[in-house]
Amino acid sequence: MSDTQIREKPKTITEIKVTEPGRYKVIYMNDELTTMEFVVETLLDIFDYNPEDADGITLKIHEDGLAVVAVLPYEIAEQKGIEVTVLARSRGFPLQVKIEKE
Repeated sequence: MSDTQIREKPKTITEIKVTEPGRYKVIYMNDELTTMEFVVETLLDIFDYNPEDADGITLKIHEDGLAVVAVLPYEIAEQKGIEVTVLARSRGFPLQVKIEKE
Protein backbone atom coordinates (compact mmCIF):
# COMPACT_ATOMS: atom_id res chain seq x y z
CA MET A 1 0.00 0.00 0.00
CA SER A 2 1.47 3.35 -0.95
CA ASP A 3 1.49 6.48 1.15
CA THR A 4 -1.21 8.12 -0.97
CA GLN A 5 -3.85 5.45 -0.54
CA ILE A 6 -6.55 5.96 2.07
CA ARG A 7 -7.72 3.11 4.16
CA GLU A 8 -11.45 2.86 4.83
CA LYS A 9 -12.47 2.10 8.37
CA PRO A 10 -14.99 -0.69 8.71
CA LYS A 11 -18.43 0.55 9.63
CA THR A 12 -19.87 -0.90 12.79
CA ILE A 13 -23.56 -0.80 13.47
CA THR A 14 -24.46 -1.39 17.07
CA GLU A 15 -28.02 -2.19 17.91
CA ILE A 16 -29.07 -1.67 21.49
CA LYS A 17 -32.27 -3.26 22.65
CA VAL A 18 -33.96 -1.56 25.55
CA THR A 19 -36.57 -3.58 27.36
CA GLU A 20 -39.06 -2.47 29.94
CA PRO A 21 -38.18 -3.63 33.45
CA GLY A 22 -40.16 -6.60 34.69
CA ARG A 23 -43.27 -5.82 36.71
CA TYR A 24 -43.86 -7.38 40.09
CA LYS A 25 -46.95 -7.75 42.24
CA VAL A 26 -46.86 -6.56 45.84
CA ILE A 27 -49.16 -8.89 47.77
CA TYR A 28 -50.42 -8.46 51.33
CA MET A 29 -51.20 -11.67 53.19
CA ASN A 30 -53.96 -11.68 55.81
CA ASP A 31 -53.27 -12.66 59.39
CA GLU A 32 -55.21 -12.57 62.65
CA LEU A 33 -53.05 -9.97 64.43
CA THR A 34 -52.43 -7.10 62.01
CA THR A 35 -55.21 -4.54 62.36
CA MET A 36 -57.22 -3.36 59.42
CA GLU A 37 -56.42 0.20 60.48
CA PHE A 38 -52.70 -0.49 60.10
CA VAL A 39 -53.20 -2.01 56.64
CA VAL A 40 -55.23 1.04 55.56
CA GLU A 41 -52.50 3.32 56.94
CA THR A 42 -49.79 1.59 54.89
CA LEU A 43 -51.88 1.71 51.73
CA LEU A 44 -52.44 5.45 52.24
CA ASP A 45 -48.89 6.37 53.27
CA ILE A 46 -46.69 4.01 51.26
CA PHE A 47 -48.80 3.32 48.17
CA ASP A 48 -50.63 6.68 47.97
CA TYR A 49 -54.12 5.21 47.77
CA ASN A 50 -57.13 7.36 48.52
CA PRO A 51 -59.12 6.38 51.64
CA GLU A 52 -61.95 4.65 49.75
CA ASP A 53 -59.62 2.47 47.68
CA ALA A 54 -57.48 1.65 50.73
CA ASP A 55 -60.59 0.52 52.62
CA GLY A 56 -61.70 -1.64 49.68
CA ILE A 57 -58.32 -3.34 49.29
CA THR A 58 -58.11 -3.94 53.05
CA LEU A 59 -61.53 -5.59 52.99
CA LYS A 60 -60.45 -7.78 50.07
CA ILE A 61 -57.33 -8.87 52.00
CA HIS A 62 -59.50 -9.68 55.02
CA GLU A 63 -62.11 -11.63 53.04
CA ASP A 64 -59.88 -13.40 50.48
CA GLY A 65 -56.77 -13.93 52.59
CA LEU A 66 -54.57 -11.87 50.29
CA ALA A 67 -54.66 -9.13 47.68
CA VAL A 68 -52.38 -7.52 45.15
CA VAL A 69 -51.89 -3.96 46.35
CA ALA A 70 -49.61 -2.75 43.52
CA VAL A 71 -47.79 -3.84 40.38
CA LEU A 72 -44.44 -2.09 40.04
CA PRO A 73 -40.91 -2.46 38.64
CA TYR A 74 -38.92 -4.89 40.78
CA GLU A 75 -36.77 -2.38 42.68
CA ILE A 76 -39.75 -0.24 43.66
CA ALA A 77 -41.89 -3.25 44.60
CA GLU A 78 -39.09 -4.61 46.75
CA GLN A 79 -38.47 -1.25 48.44
CA LYS A 80 -42.14 -0.72 49.26
CA GLY A 81 -42.40 -4.29 50.55
CA ILE A 82 -39.45 -3.67 52.85
CA GLU A 83 -40.91 -0.35 54.05
CA VAL A 84 -44.22 -2.02 54.95
CA THR A 85 -42.50 -4.95 56.67
CA VAL A 86 -40.20 -2.71 58.74
CA LEU A 87 -43.14 -0.51 59.76
CA ALA A 88 -45.25 -3.56 60.64
CA ARG A 89 -42.51 -5.08 62.80
CA SER A 90 -41.89 -1.75 64.55
CA ARG A 91 -45.57 -1.75 65.54
CA GLY A 92 -45.58 -5.42 66.55
CA PHE A 93 -47.59 -6.72 63.56
CA PRO A 94 -46.69 -9.92 61.67
CA LEU A 95 -48.03 -8.66 58.30
CA GLN A 96 -46.46 -10.62 55.46
CA VAL A 97 -45.74 -8.92 52.14
CA LYS A 98 -44.89 -11.08 49.14
CA ILE A 99 -43.35 -9.92 45.86
CA GLU A 100 -43.90 -12.05 42.75
CA LYS A 101 -43.41 -11.61 39.02
CA GLU A 102 -46.51 -10.48 37.16
